[in-house]
Amino acid sequence: MVKSRRMQVLLILVVLSFLLIHFLPCSNNAYMEEKPSPVHILILSSWRSGSSFTGQIFSQHPSVFYLMEPAWHVWVAMYQNSAKVLHMAVRDLVRSVFLCDMSVFDAYMSSQKKKSDLFQWETSRALCSPPACDSFSRSDIITAGNCKTICGKYPFSKVEEACKTYSHVAIKEVRFFDLKVLYPLLTDPSLNLKIIHLVRDPRAVFRSRENTMADLKRDNNIVVGSQKTKGEMGPYNTMQVICKSHVEIYKAGSQATPSFLKDRYLLVRYEDIVRDPLARAAQMYRFAQLHFTPELQKWVHNITHGKGHGAQAFDIGSRDAVRVSQAWRKTLPFQKIEKVQNICKDAMDLLGYRLVQSEEEQKNMSLDLLFAQNSS
Repeated sequence: MVKSRRMQVLLILVVLSFLLIHFLPCSNNAYMEEKPSPVHILILSSWRSGSSFTGQIFSQHPSVFYLMEPAWHVWVAMYQNSAKVLHMAVRDLVRSVFLCDMSVFDAYMSSQKKKSDLFQWETSRALCSPPACDSFSRSDIITAGNCKTICGKYPFSKVEEACKTYSHVAIKEVRFFDLKVLYPLLTDPSLNLKIIHLVRDPRAVFRSRENTMADLKRDNNIVVGSQKTKGEMGPYNTMQVICKSHVEIYKAGSQATPSFLKDRYLLVRYEDIVRDPLARAAQMYRFAQLHFTPELQKWVHNITHGKGHGAQAFDIGSRDAVRVSQAWRKTLPFQKIEKVQNICKDAMDLLGYRLVQSEEEQKNMSLDLLFAQNSS
């Protein structure tokens, strides 16, 4: 009797061991297949370069958790420092956001912070839909205005909670001036980082910056120092730094590529996006391993074929995107164009923008002819 019971116990143990060995690993593997490692996307650009619109191409995707310029908080809290000094703090914050660790904001925001204290939070569809806000569906196209009215009351903890539910985390940032600063993130095994380097014609950037000068005052002081922002040459001093940074980022990303940058750097010109928005959006989605849904295709077409002028800083409403991108040709005096071309010549040559030689040429040149013949 006792021997029989022992045999039964041994048999049960053998069966349990078999189940543990053969079934639990399969369950784990299935779980890993269902939840792959997140993809991290950094839209790297400069102010007034179409980056807010490009960010929305990612923000409106239902698989993407997006934040617009989270490093704004670093620069506000540490405005006495230069951009170079702040690079490390900005990089550390960006890394934490990619990993959905929002405790990093504790150093730059009040302990009583709410979700609505986060810079431009309403431009993030992810913060306007569950679990960050219950008023919209995650598949909805959500405008910042509607979100700001309805979704601002939720606690800051919802930012981290929401982030952890997405397969892609995207950040738009204008506060990096050197790609090498990001090398530690590109070699970090906890990140799967892809960089979209967005550039725009410096003449268009200069014209747009003139229209939003008050909004950019603090940032300009950090970029070049308060003394260099003064006087007639102030705006050109800032443009010189911006253009130089684009040259250095492009060279580091494409011409002297380390092995860890292979297939992880993509240069995109804003003018190419507005000329063919569906094709360029599809290109960026492929690069980021995202599906371009019919709903998003319709949204991209509509937002680039409206009647708006895009005059307000961070305005990402429907507009005539081609006309907005070329407004500098109608409004910027040729003397200013010549100055911008002189200080940004290397950037314009490298990125494929053709120099304008006269005021007549400025007014009459077609959009296609504004690009150098060897540009893509």
